[in-house]
Amino acid sequence: MGRITTHSRRTRFALLKQFCYFGKEHDYIEITEWKNGEGFDVDINGRKSERIQLTWGEFNAIKVLVKTLREE
Repeated sequence: MGRITTHSRRTRFALLKQFCYFGKEHDYIEITEWKNGEGFDVDINGRKSERIQLTWGEFNAIKVLVKTLREE
């Protein structure tokens, strides 16, 4: 068996209700940074449950594109 390591990962958690009109009582979003620091996982438990995995570069591209949508 290979070497087993233990480490901590930075995580942030919030109830969706405070951000989203459609958020229900126990709906949440949780962001967890990857151990290597190159990206993060987004776990959403709301209207549907899903996990999105993004590098920081992909996230930056999304922010730029969303900003252009808001400017129109």
